[in-house]
Amino acid sequence: MPYWRLSGFYFLYFATLGVLVPYWGLYLQSVGFSPVDIGHLIAILMFSRIVAPVVWGWIADHREQRMAVVRLASFLTVVAFSGVFFGTSFWWLAAVMLLFSFFWNASLPLLEVFVMQHTAARPGAYGRVRLWGSIGFIILVLALGPVIDAHGPWWILPSLLSLMVGIWLFSQTLPESEMKCAVEPAGRFRDALRQPGVFAFLLACLLMQISHGPYYTFYSIYLESYGYSKTVIGMLWAFAVVCEIGVFLLMQRLLTRVSLRAVLIASFFLAAVRWLLIGHFPENLSVLVAAQALHAATFGSFHATAIQLVHRFFTGKHQHRGQAIYGSLSFGIGGAVGSFYSGHTWATLGPTVTFNIAAAAAGLAFLVALLLIRPKT
Repeated sequence: MPYWRLSGFYFLYFATLGVLVPYWGLYLQSVGFSPVDIGHLIAILMFSRIVAPVVWGWIADHREQRMAVVRLASFLTVVAFSGVFFGTSFWWLAAVMLLFSFFWNASLPLLEVFVMQHTAARPGAYGRVRLWGSIGFIILVLALGPVIDAHGPWWILPSLLSLMVGIWLFSQTLPESEMKCAVEPAGRFRDALRQPGVFAFLLACLLMQISHGPYYTFYSIYLESYGYSKTVIGMLWAFAVVCEIGVFLLMQRLLTRVSLRAVLIASFFLAAVRWLLIGHFPENLSVLVAAQALHAATFGSFHATAIQLVHRFFTGKHQHRGQAIYGSLSFGIGGAVGSFYSGHTWATLGPTVTFNIAAAAAGLAFLVALLLIRPKT
């Protein structure tokens, strides 16, 4: 496995998210959008993850030139995102965000399958590659906070475009031949979907991402309203990802002692606790730090476990579409629903109620996993 080249791609990809996730809402607020508009725009960004992974997964399952797909999509991401410099109206930004995110969501599922094919025999080894994405996220979220404090949110735009160009250039470094792996024979895709526990797993992941809606859409805006600087906000985001890295490093050892199912269930429970802490104690920095430490579970252990379960549930040539279904239902539909409802409840019911709803969604995911996912998982 080309460890360092894949790690570099993860680094740049998640460095881009280190700008987009914490600061994009602040940019939208700076150009005059209301909480409802911001919720709708972020939902559009998530909406493309419903369709895009399925389309790109189908293409990958029927073509051998996977890196060619990654390179093309990375280039078109740059072209589409460039549109943000030419307008700030709602419908213009909605179109730009929908288009660039459609291409943006092509790369990662293809690489996730490749990495899992090489690490499946060593539970938790995936995290040692994925942690470089977390490092990229930390570096950018810490570096950009002071820049925004000093010079304003406009600098989010060239930062994102530069990183997207870097992703496209880096995609040229991974030869097509190294992306090819032996493919196991597989039955019908619908039979894989009908496996016991698969529906419950996908439903729980959907609910988990719905619960993240207020966090990904409004967390930075929320903290800013309580007087926290962009630098402190960036440090809180970065600390959460440092905790995530710790989980990725420990995951291989943890999964030799604890089942995937147990880790997944614990992640859902701790997500509910995290949203309650954020929603009820925004003025207490110590509590916010503790809540950010729980990112180790709500993203770190959850995602590392979910990726491995998808790899078990969907084998052979179904792996790309399996990752696509997981991404579409959780980050796509779940993310879009979470952003959409949080925009409306934020404006009408307030942040505390919005985070209570998020905690309820995570609690429901916990119950689904506890009752419906088989103990042998």
